[in-house]
Amino acid sequence: MAHEIPVKVRFSETDALGHISNISYFIYLEEARTEFFAELGFGRDIKNWKIILASASCDFVSQGYYNQKLVVRTEVSKIGNSSFQVVHEINDAESGELIARGQASGVHFNFETQKSEPLPEANRQQLEKHLIKEASHHGN
Repeated sequence: MAHEIPVKVRFSETDALGHISNISYFIYLEEARTEFFAELGFGRDIKNWKIILASASCDFVSQGYYNQKLVVRTEVSKIGNSSFQVVHEINDAESGELIARGQASGVHFNFETQKSEPLPEANRQQLEKHLIKEASHHGN
């Protein structure tokens, strides 16, 4: 089951060539992840935040433009002891055309000890609901 958020490309998110700036894609992916985490019960309170990003990447597949309506889909591709990986697809909302594909690795982290911790069972169960059966579907 994929989590989805809509995005409308703002003028400030484009570059001098009129395309979505490469940095903007990472902002869209971050917004999708934080909404996804909040929906899963990881929370929104920054003082109690327990997830750090270990890595993030984005492949730019097609060009995106100002005022374009996009959909960012997020699913879980892998769950470890204290970490997990999410995959994203950014598609044109009308045509469904693939615009970009991304992935990110998150780690359940204790800021007091500065060490990773095992994922709480409740969070693991929520992640498992979004675990894709076939990671190769997303090219990862």
